[in-house]
Amino acid sequence: MDLRDTPEEAAFRAELRAWIDANLPEDRRGWRGGEQRFGDDFGREWSRALYEAGYAGLTWPKEYGGAGAPYSHQAIFYEEMARAQAPAHVGVIGLGMAGPTIMAHGTDEQKRAHLANILSAEEIWCQGFSEPGAGSDLAAARTRAERRGDVHVVNGQKVWSSFAHIADFCILVTQQFPDQPRYRNLTYLIVDMHAPGVEVRPLRQITGEAEFNEIFFSDVEVPVSNRLGDEGEGWQVAMTTLLHERGTLGFALTAALDVAVGRLLDTARARNGDDLHRERIAAEWIELQALRYTNYRSLGTYQRTGIPGPEGSAIKLRWSEQNQRLTKLGRELLGSEGILDDGWWHYQQLRSRGNTIEAGSSEVLRNIVAERVLGLPRSR
Repeated sequence: MDLRDTPEEAAFRAELRAWIDANLPEDRRGWRGGEQRFGDDFGREWSRALYEAGYAGLTWPKEYGGAGAPYSHQAIFYEEMARAQAPAHVGVIGLGMAGPTIMAHGTDEQKRAHLANILSAEEIWCQGFSEPGAGSDLAAARTRAERRGDVHVVNGQKVWSSFAHIADFCILVTQQFPDQPRYRNLTYLIVDMHAPGVEVRPLRQITGEAEFNEIFFSDVEVPVSNRLGDEGEGWQVAMTTLLHERGTLGFALTAALDVAVGRLLDTARARNGDDLHRERIAAEWIELQALRYTNYRSLGTYQRTGIPGPEGSAIKLRWSEQNQRLTKLGRELLGSEGILDDGWWHYQQLRSRGNTIEAGSSEVLRNIVAERVLGLPRSR
């Protein structure tokens, strides 16, 4: 396999790099914590600029406002954004999860109502999947949706919802048929976050920021026209969402890790790390290369089939655990000064603790890899 850019890809990379350098202010490059990422007005301005330049929804079909570009261009976009340490599009859940799900399962009216607004960041979306007691077991969701005429009346609670405090819409998995077997009891809805009965409570993390949220639904009326798929088919629709959640995400994670490894090398040189530190840094660099080539293998599957493969689960698993090791090592190199420097390594170590929980816990991802990749029997 030739891993170098094709002439077309090289031209796209050069064009994108030049655009970022010309449009991203210097003071907007580099570390930005959750409060800055979620609460800064610049996020929407930058997202709108990405959209107007044609870089939002690169792989979306042109009929829906995307560029119709190959998946390799999306991977290059992630790499170049990480290289420049540029802020991500604020509508990541809309772009990577809600949008593709609406394209696959939505009505023409739903597509007209939402897709263009997702690209331009006029609509921000959040995800209502996890619940207390049903974090990684989506089929155990207990948030109820009762059909009453032309509406579904929703009651329940969701948790760990990024962007919920600024979101306009939520992709929500609900239980509609409690007497039906698992996987045939769920219904998938689009919920207006400004509707009566929706309450959002931010959750403060170990970093001191409130990136995630709880969402409470009290007799929230959701029009039947806001349903994706048929009643009882929420599981199948949700699987579309989760497949697209990972897609080319591995390139974004790996590119960010590449930046962190470079920063770790700079820190080690400045601190004259000992032989043990050098061996540990070398091991992390090797791990990074393995992750990079796994991404290319995953991309090859994606390009051939149009469906992300199970490699995405392995990539997320290895990335999350490596990022925790990496940030711990960075703090060790700085010693007691780690809290007193610019705060980057200290913040990253604290934030990394959630990496092995969010977007699928390590335990769940190991089961996915064991069953779907290695063909091992189910653990239960």
